Amino acid sequence: MSALDELALALGDGLVTDRDVIEGYRHDQAIWATGGWPRAVARPSSTAEVQALARWATRHRVALVPRGAGTGVAGGATAGDGCVVVSFERMNRIVAIDEAAMLAVVQPGVLNGDLKAAVRERGLWYPPDPSSYAVSTIGGNVATNAGGLCCVKYGVTADYVLGLEAVLADGTVVRTGGRSRKDVAGYDLTRLLVGSEGTLAMITEVTLRLRRRPPPSTTLVATFASLEASGRAVAAIVRSVDASLLEIMDRTSLRAVEAHARLELDTEAAAMLIAQSDAPGSAELTRMQEACEEAGATMVAATEDEGEGQMLLTARRLALTALQRLGTVLVDDVAVPLPLLPEMFRRIEAIVAASETMVGTVAHAGDGNLHPLVVFDRADAAAEARAVAAFEAVMAQALELGGTITGEHGVGTLKRGFLARQLGAASLELHHRIKDAFDPAGLLNPGKVVAPPGKR
Repeated sequence: MSALDELALALGDGLVTDRDVIEGYRHDQAIWATGGWPRAVARPSSTAEVQALARWATRHRVALVPRGAGTGVAGGATAGDGCVVVSFERMNRIVAIDEAAMLAVVQPGVLNGDLKAAVRERGLWYPPDPSSYAVSTIGGNVATNAGGLCCVKYGVTADYVLGLEAVLADGTVVRTGGRSRKDVAGYDLTRLLVGSEGTLAMITEVTLRLRRRPPPSTTLVATFASLEASGRAVAAIVRSVDASLLEIMDRTSLRAVEAHARLELDTEAAAMLIAQSDAPGSAELTRMQEACEEAGATMVAATEDEGEGQMLLTARRLALTALQRLGTVLVDDVAVPLPLLPEMFRRIEAIVAASETMVGTVAHAGDGNLHPLVVFDRADAAAEARAVAAFEAVMAQALELGGTITGEHGVGTLKRGFLARQLGAASLELHHRIKDAFDPAGLLNPGKVVAPPGKR
């Protein structure tokens, strides 16, 4: 009996070997992480099947690459030659919604948007909202510690994960955390696994904290003659109020979205700030307006109309799609200390000028988290080389300002080469030792985040 025949006995129709089907599982959205050819795709439907898969992989020394919906942009779900991709699409059940405890228990294949809708029916709210919330999975969100538009006030995925069930490379099932909101017993393995990009364990169940639904938001929009001015406005707002959303779009992204969707955006503005407040009364909104005016806004307007607010958020969420109509897009993701947001905008503009490359920048500005979207013609080798240089220059400048190479998308394969520059040798070695403790044979998502054994 071959190794794959043995695995087929454990997984039944959950094992896919058809090459045409496998093609759709070889990579995520990272354009330079095209992926090797897996020997198969496993689609387990239970924790027991994930255990059986892990034990099989350990016996046969086969790498496993966990996969959510494939919406990542850092190459975290890129397959390697001869691996087995583990898709959690069949583990898509909302196990429980506990209204009294204000928590939900879900399998990793549940879509973020589906969970939001389900808890909304109970008068509750699951806040993390990455731009891909409608199609990305909770398992993928946990693996990358996804953020989103509302994270400036309500936090990122890690702030809502109370506990995990996960399968180690040898098939051992571990449970971390639980249903209690406070728990300091032992090392915080839950936080360690959140954001580990599938390199330490395969998550099979997630217990999530929920919140009460917030009150309706008032939306403010302001335009500026420079990106630096918009950054100054954001810094002033964060110092004075707890805005529930602070997003910036630059001129390039505004023009791309307007050409794509015709939303009557101001395409002459250097930057547009979209801010929301869900605080009662008008004091918070007034202070946000004043901060924008003091920073030199060319226009400030506010609306309590939910439809108008959603239209503006639609513009923000469409930025990547609109820029993809203009060429191939390489998505960068850096963050800097908030007071240095205006300086980072200035440096991105300098990189654009030096590289002669189109870059549309959008930002979760209240967190200092920027997404410079590098647009280029992939058929033009010189243009691609300039795009790579711009991508790397953005990361280098973020590090120079005391920031990070990734605020929410993860390291994957695209940014692994910069990780040592940010962490330093001692911290990187500690990463290797943690990886060895969880996965001594290096079978889980090898080549992601840190180098596999023997290639350090």
